[in-house]
Amino acid sequence: MSIPALSRVTTLPLAILATLALFYVLWVGQALLVPLAIAVLVWYAINALAHLYARLLFKGQTNGITLILSLVTIAIGAGIVVNIIQTNIADVRQAAPTYKTDLDQWLVRIYDLLGIEDLPTLSQFMASVDIGPIVANFAGALTGIVGDLALIVVYVGFLLYEQKTFSNKLQKMFPEAGKRREVRAVIENIQSQIETYIWIKTAVSVVTGLVGYVVLTLVGVDFASFWAFAIFLLNYIPIIGSVIATLFPALLTLIQFDTFTPFLIVGIGLTSAQFVVGNVIEPKLMGSSLNLSPLVVLLSLALWGSLWGIPGMFLCVPIMVIFLIILSHFNPTRPLAVMLSERGELTDTNHATTPPE
Repeated sequence: MSIPALSRVTTLPLAILATLALFYVLWVGQALLVPLAIAVLVWYAINALAHLYARLLFKGQTNGITLILSLVTIAIGAGIVVNIIQTNIADVRQAAPTYKTDLDQWLVRIYDLLGIEDLPTLSQFMASVDIGPIVANFAGALTGIVGDLALIVVYVGFLLYEQKTFSNKLQKMFPEAGKRREVRAVIENIQSQIETYIWIKTAVSVVTGLVGYVVLTLVGVDFASFWAFAIFLLNYIPIIGSVIATLFPALLTLIQFDTFTPFLIVGIGLTSAQFVVGNVIEPKLMGSSLNLSPLVVLLSLALWGSLWGIPGMFLCVPIMVIFLIILSHFNPTRPLAVMLSERGELTDTNHATTPPE
């Protein structure tokens, strides 16, 4: 066997072992890595806002003022989100007895249609359930979320602090000018594509959420603002997010109203909005910038969802975009990038070009 062939034979098992080891570390270290990944995405969002304010106010030059404005904008947005959630939790508690009665009536109707007798009502079923472990698990989940938020804020703070010295560190790490330009090109390409993805996805999510709010308000569905926010948020999850965002508000109409008409209106209205945005507006805006195969997006959704849960579903597309850019930049890994791409071709936005120093 020739030396090159022997090298290929020994390299493949090592690559497989390295990949397995990487995913094992990602799974074991998710308590620290998930908040870090979310913090990086928030950091990108902060910089994207800073660049927007710079173009609007300072002719494209970012500075401390643009950074402060972006932080204030995100803080205001977070405050609005918290207010929406808190307000709707209070409303749900107040409306819970009515929903329980309506659901009991729907169960009776279903039992009658199916010819089933002597099945428990919702109250009887809930009385037989031990909710102690459920409450404990829910409290633990809330505690974990609060802890993650604190860790995310810390990570974001350090990322913002470190970014001002990054250029100097890059120069020390890569003294050779040509290599430094290549690394800088990859980093800037990743930043550009992630910012583009954040802007476009946020814009289409806002449109979808507003359309959903109008439909739900016209029908008279309870908690329309909360469901509109849920539609906006779930739109960041590819493929299944839009399905969930349509299903739950539609099911609520079955409990709230006595007829199927609101269910049909909400279901058709939200499905139409998701279809137009997801299949017409968003692809036109995205163009070929992401260049990810739909199958790859579906598989990455399953992979990162199994590794990191719901946060992994939100992060799967940005992660795969980063992988695609990095793999496409190096000749040995370009075939993998071609496999991940949508049409088997690597566009200029996927393959970083070397900018001047």
